[in-house]
Amino acid sequence: MEKIQSEIAELKSQIQALQQERAALTNNHVEPGEHDSALAIVEAYRRQARENAQLSAEIRGIDDAISFLQKEIQQRKGHLTRYLPMSIRISQQEEQLEEAKKIAQIHAERVNELAGELAKELKLLKTCADELSPMYWQVYYKPFITGFKTISVPYVRSDCQVWTIVNRIV
Repeated sequence: MEKIQSEIAELKSQIQALQQERAALTNNHVEPGEHDSALAIVEAYRRQARENAQLSAEIRGIDDAISFLQKEIQQRKGHLTRYLPMSIRISQQEEQLEEAKKIAQIHAERVNELAGELAKELKLLKTCADELSPMYWQVYYKPFITGFKTISVPYVRSDCQVWTIVNRIV
């Protein structure tokens, strides 16, 4: 996008240089008198053009070059307007992504907080079960609670680009 803008600026400077050159070439224009008719002025310009055919051709060439460069500027501006909406969309998507990441970060912190609380509660439950199990076996001939070796809680971690949810065994 910056390349296109620099190309446009370069084309504008070329047009300005051509316009200055054209102005310098046309400084010897016909001065109409107060009593000259419109037809006389037109004839004077035509006579000057015939006398200075090379100058007229050069001016015409400069006008054509200016016209071409102006069309090039319009074309470059067309390219610029096509790329501009895409860059705006990308920046808007980046903003939305950053907002969503902030919200996800809040939820991930809450999940980790709850996982810590749950792990603490499970450890307390395991302590109770360890105390109750011998008596429970004596009365009911079966364990009070089983499965403590496979109990896990979710934990969210990130390497700043990819987030991973892992299960931590309690």
